[in-house]
Amino acid sequence: MRRTALFVAVLAGTLLVPTGPASAHGGEAPDATAYRTEVTGLSPDEPGLTVRTVEAGARLELANRTGRTIEVLGYQGEPYLEVRPDGTYENVNSPATYLNQTLDGDTPVPASASPTAAPQWRRVSAGSTVRWHDQRTRWLAAGLPPQARADPSRSHKLRDWVVPLREGVRTFEVRGSLSWEPPPPAWLWWVGALTLGAGLMALGRRGARSLGPVALAAGTITLGYAVTRLSLGVGGQAPAIVAAALAVAAGVLTLLGRTPFLLALAGALLAIFGGYADAGVFGQAIVLFPGPGWLARAAVLVAIGAGLAMAATGVLRLRAAPISSDHD
Repeated sequence: MRRTALFVAVLAGTLLVPTGPASAHGGEAPDATAYRTEVTGLSPDEPGLTVRTVEAGARLELANRTGRTIEVLGYQGEPYLEVRPDGTYENVNSPATYLNQTLDGDTPVPASASPTAAPQWRRVSAGSTVRWHDQRTRWLAAGLPPQARADPSRSHKLRDWVVPLREGVRTFEVRGSLSWEPPPPAWLWWVGALTLGAGLMALGRRGARSLGPVALAAGTITLGYAVTRLSLGVGGQAPAIVAAALAVAAGVLTLLGRTPFLLALAGALLAIFGGYADAGVFGQAIVLFPGPGWLARAAVLVAIGAGLAMAATGVLRLRAAPISSDHD
């Protein structure tokens, strides 16, 4: 009884600790999106200069290996960024400097920032690669695009976009496209997660040790998934990493016939932070993950299903243990 109460107290305390995944996923690098932003090329081509999308289309990345200064122009044609041989600079008098600080473009623009003001450059990095949010590449209107509302069953190209660049007096541009992709059937992934959980619960009823390999595998998969997402700019992954590490430890100890408390706790945290917290990938076509979207969805499915089975099995073992026992 005391161990069950401790389990509930620890789980409740963990849930009450602010983790920030919602604001982190929505602010800089979305965990998943319905919009595909692609760079189609430079016009004209510029040897030594490359531009690509990163963070599921949330930012553009420009790498300047030309040995010359390349400017990125703002929304009204004003100098916004300069990528020089000695580093990257931003124009504090450009409104784009402030609008592009967040994905939503909600940073107030000071009165001193004007596209007609003389540039005032501030060094932001010593490197020749820069990333920035650019509203020209994104869908900014509220709600679905009209094409998607009319036919949500297929992909729709929404528009082509350009971002102007300048080198000296010569201008050229980055060109790309923005498309909307239909969502996968989220309900099917939820059914898969719950089905996996039910099957593993049945396995656990035959003996808690049978969930040892399950905990090891689920913890390893979740750890790899969370670390990969973190490396790509998705914040809020620390709780998932901790939950995954606990799952691995619980798997080892469960194989030794010990600590149903840790199995229950690790399972609950794995289902919540390794699975439910990232369940948005079930319902969006484009996932911030270096591979097919189904692979990321499968990792989340495993965390939810295995985590539920581990938690349920651990709690049942705790309830079945003698109250007077000093060992699990």
